[in-house]
Amino acid sequence: MTDKIKINMEYIINCSPKVLYNRLSTASGLTEWFADDVRVRGKKYTFVWEGSEQSAEMTLHKENRLVRFVWLDEEDTYFEFKITRDELTGDVSLLVTDFTEEDEKEETESLWSSQVESLKHVLGS
Repeated sequence: MTDKIKINMEYIINCSPKVLYNRLSTASGLTEWFADDVRVRGKKYTFVWEGSEQSAEMTLHKENRLVRFVWLDEEDTYFEFKITRDELTGDVSLLVTDFTEEDEKEETESLWSSQVESLKHVLGS
């Protein structure tokens, strides 16, 4: 198996960190933009896309700042949402960290951009 590379993407989101955090950390919030359905049992989140399921554990969360999910079927890979606010401009940014195969980097970044556009639409951003 090929080693996965870490990718970081940043998006400006026009909403408060509190509202954004809710969309990144709750089943109902994630269902609005990230997956067709999300089920939560404790720290385990099951994401459903077009009938297929993938489970992750929320291993890290800091209210209104950070959420990390570790995939249960892929060792040492996770995806993370970090919320930052620029002290000078007040702009809120969403930093997305994910892992992908080297030859799938552009496709993964494009998929995240599409997902984040859906998030912005839901937020009215």
